[in-house]
Amino acid sequence: MLIEFFLKLKEYGLPVSIKEFLTLIEALAKHVAYCSIDDFYYLARVTLVKDESNYDKFDRAFGAYFKGIVDLDAVTVVIPEAWLKKLAEKLLTDEEKALIESLGGWDKLMETLKKRLEEQKARHQGGGKWIGTAGTSPFGAYGYNPEGIRIGQHESRNRRAVKVWDQREYRNLDDSVEIGTRNIKVALKRLRKFARDGAPEELDLDDTIRSTARNAGWLDLKLVPERHNAVKVLLFLDVGGSMDDHVKVCEELFSAARAEFKHLEYFYFHNFIYERVWKDNRRRATERIGTWDVMHKYGHDYKLIFVGDATMSPYEIVYPGGSVEHTNPEAGSLWLERMLSVYHHAIWLNPQAEESWDYHQSIEITRRLMGDRMYPLTLAGLDRGMRELSK
Repeated sequence: MLIEFFLKLKEYGLPVSIKEFLTLIEALAKHVAYCSIDDFYYLARVTLVKDESNYDKFDRAFGAYFKGIVDLDAVTVVIPEAWLKKLAEKLLTDEEKALIESLGGWDKLMETLKKRLEEQKARHQGGGKWIGTAGTSPFGAYGYNPEGIRIGQHESRNRRAVKVWDQREYRNLDDSVEIGTRNIKVALKRLRKFARDGAPEELDLDDTIRSTARNAGWLDLKLVPERHNAVKVLLFLDVGGSMDDHVKVCEELFSAARAEFKHLEYFYFHNFIYERVWKDNRRRATERIGTWDVMHKYGHDYKLIFVGDATMSPYEIVYPGGSVEHTNPEAGSLWLERMLSVYHHAIWLNPQAEESWDYHQSIEITRRLMGDRMYPLTLAGLDRGMRELSK
């Protein structure tokens, strides 16, 4: 069994060795982890993964191999995923979903949640009122409501929640991903402003020839600083939620940008820009950076690029407290306007198919705030976006 697990880790690109694998086997033989999938997870990670940048690859390989395995008192069993879905989810027809009505706006939704928390005394499953699972209540998990608050659910299903009351984990984009096509780099090359600075370390062939000729054939080497792209870029990347569908193309863009722009600063956000961003998704709960601090540190000569599908509840953009994850004191739209007042050269790249934009109110709001400078994350869209930033 563990040999297959070892091969699965290799399949996901983890640099694990036989020596590390034998260390894991030895630890298991001494009952360092016993009858607990969680204990085995941490033991396997500490023995097999030597670089925290590989934690995400390990998590994906571990999840793919041990999917469906849960802990019992003294035995580990496999429960078919279909059984869990049948138990946890109530399947509704399109007609049934159409009959479920919203509670009537943001303020009413929050007021009702507070009342439910005060009244409810026990776990609830099914139904349309209490905080529970597999029902049509606006509060809970694994049910359906067109405008609700998700509590205690592993991941999004219908993407209709206006707030999520759980701690969620996102992963950093991999800047070492193999680019599927050179065309992304070619599109980014339109945003160029070459300069030479730093130590002279590159041979200037023309000047060397001229100087050598003037010296009657005695070699006179001439060096100049390396020529590089002097454009400065601030890159803000949306992660988690619906952006999970677009990880591959975003990683390709991220990797190409790291290679193309010497002066590149990047930050992560979720759904919309608010009063704080972060550099590392693993530490986003403890190592946040104030958006004001970003605007004060990086001058107005930076080019600003947002990458996100802008697909969310409109509350998240226009309402204080509307963020799906935290209570933001000021509306996201206000923060975006502040950033655009500092960085006049700015675009929004959207990986969502352009033909679907008109069906999302949040995309329309974001486009309007950006002054219609939203472009699809396609080769043609990148080309148009780089031309806009070059003006």
